[in-house]
Amino acid sequence: MLVRIVKLSFHQQNIPTFLENFEVMKSHIKNSTGNRLLELYQDQNNPSVFFTYSYWETEQDLENYRKSALFDEVWSFTKKLFNDKPEAWSVNKLVSLV
Repeated sequence: MLVRIVKLSFHQQNIPTFLENFEVMKSHIKNSTGNRLLELYQDQNNPSVFFTYSYWETEQDLENYRKSALFDEVWSFTKKLFNDKPEAWSVNKLVSLV
């Protein structure tokens, strides 16, 4: 299981636009081949900072999504709203307690 964590920082006035677009696109992203989970978080201390967590069966599934028309659509829309460079990490899930 590969976990992709992306930190996104937005201009305050762009947050509603981002959230509206995420609401429309989230099911499309979640239904991408190999995607097992999609979550969105907002920082408690800085409401302009968001994190997405997505779980992928394989690294190739993530790469296929990143090369897709869907990703191009989502990313080209979202990146215009940033106030800082996004950061991303791909990590291996080792332990999960539920």
